[in-house]
Amino acid sequence: MKISGNLIDLFNREIYAADIVISNGIIDEVKRSGKVYRNYILPGFVDAHVHIESSMVVPSSFAEVAVKHGTVAVVADPHEIGNVLGLAGVEYMIDNGNSVPFKFFFGAPSCVPATALESSGSTIDVRDIEKLLSRKDIKFLGEVMNYPGVIREDEIVKKKIDIARKLGKKIDGHAPGLIGEKLIKYVKSGISTDHECSDLEEARFKLKHGMKVLIREGSAARNLSKLHPLLKESPENVMLCCDDIHPEMLVEGHINIMAGSLINQGYDLFDVLRAATVNPVEHYGLEVGLLREGEPADFIIVDEPGRLKTVETWINGEKVFGDGKLFFAAGKAARVNKFNSSSITVDSIRVINRTGRINVIDVYDGELYTTHFKKRWSEGQFVNSSLNDDILKIVVKERYRDMPPAIAFVRGFGLKKGAFASSVAHDSHNIVAVGTDDDNIVTVINRVVQMKGGLAVTDGMVIKEIPLPIAGIMSDVPCGTIAEKYLHLSDMVKYMGSQLKAPFMTLSFMALLVIPEIKLGDRGLFDGNKFEFIDLFDGIVE
Repeated sequence: MKISGNLIDLFNREIYAADIVISNGIIDEVKRSGKVYRNYILPGFVDAHVHIESSMVVPSSFAEVAVKHGTVAVVADPHEIGNVLGLAGVEYMIDNGNSVPFKFFFGAPSCVPATALESSGSTIDVRDIEKLLSRKDIKFLGEVMNYPGVIREDEIVKKKIDIARKLGKKIDGHAPGLIGEKLIKYVKSGISTDHECSDLEEARFKLKHGMKVLIREGSAARNLSKLHPLLKESPENVMLCCDDIHPEMLVEGHINIMAGSLINQGYDLFDVLRAATVNPVEHYGLEVGLLREGEPADFIIVDEPGRLKTVETWINGEKVFGDGKLFFAAGKAARVNKFNSSSITVDSIRVINRTGRINVIDVYDGELYTTHFKKRWSEGQFVNSSLNDDILKIVVKERYRDMPPAIAFVRGFGLKKGAFASSVAHDSHNIVAVGTDDDNIVTVINRVVQMKGGLAVTDGMVIKEIPLPIAGIMSDVPCGTIAEKYLHLSDMVKYMGSQLKAPFMTLSFMALLVIPEIKLGDRGLFDGNKFEFIDLFDGIVE
């Protein structure tokens, strides 16, 4: 088989007309043709860090969409389903991914649970980590979110890292805001990447001390606008990733959108495309071809380098997408779950007024970070949402052992009526809800309970929902279908007053204790800087 076009050679940094000869899925020969072609051939895109589960579809359905955007491989950390189902969840993702012609490179989730300070559905212990990392198809130790544990030399965290180092597997990092001596100690432990940089100073410090920086453009956290100068400063140490990408964003584009944006900003074509292809392949040692003889025939054909509109996608010498058509289909995914929560009542989420000011979580659009402030409440038996101040009640309901809900208050969601809830709540995936009043909060939480996982919104009259029957975080319907429904629910939340670009994504991170500053776990309000629980009331009398 022969494929012809203008080859974008990322190693010799040139573009030339070429014929590519393919045999048994391998590139046998690349030879200059001297002819004139209108199409361009380049290596397929690689997402350097993604959680497939955040797309709300299984790997096979994710692949159906990703190949349309020129993605041929992803470096995937399955810690979302790992927190629900443990080792069985990781194996579920691998098996489902193997059912389609796409290159999923999964890691061994390092933090299941993310911390011992919240309730998850399962544990992946040191023996499980060794079992996973001993497999050839497991390429790395998933993001080490417990960075305080690394710095304190926690015994279990250290054992997991030591196993990865012994087996020669890469170790992914997760250290938002960490610089200085603590960051240096974190890096010296063997951790090689970070995708949590939100400003240039932090990213430059991490690069200086030997880390690879993954620029992220996901559904909640988007850092490309701040970090793009790294492509000029240290192009060999930068990769591109989507991290948590919701379905409505995935159907519009993937790594191609990031790469195209950088090229259109004037960044060097070869540097950008290497960050989107070569750098992750070389860093993780992926079996992905880069348009060289003797390598797998993994490549894409685009109409022009500036637009990166995918015309064809090839994986292992097989055309998987072309002329607007897919040449494979995801099969029916098995439903697996763990959901033991019962319904709640209004009485269970009432907050009795006590002495002192309330610690209120402050959220910011497009950021996973939060801050907090203290608010003195007016007299009264109960503390409720204050719409004039945009301070709303937030509730986290544990789903595995059916424990009582935890309650706090949050500013920044902007709701003027109603409530919305989700069992997509990183990383333990308990139920999280925000609302203007107790009745509506109870309504949406109980609807998620009835579905055994999903999203629910009510404006006080109408209830809309998306069931997520696979682990309470994924659906078994096509990504396009979920994307359309997800947009309807998001629009409804915005109609109810929220100004957030992705309200469900922001909500999903309100229970992630390992990202500072203040979050609400199923066991209470948590200070991510001090790494300890704090009281809702500060007890100070002024």
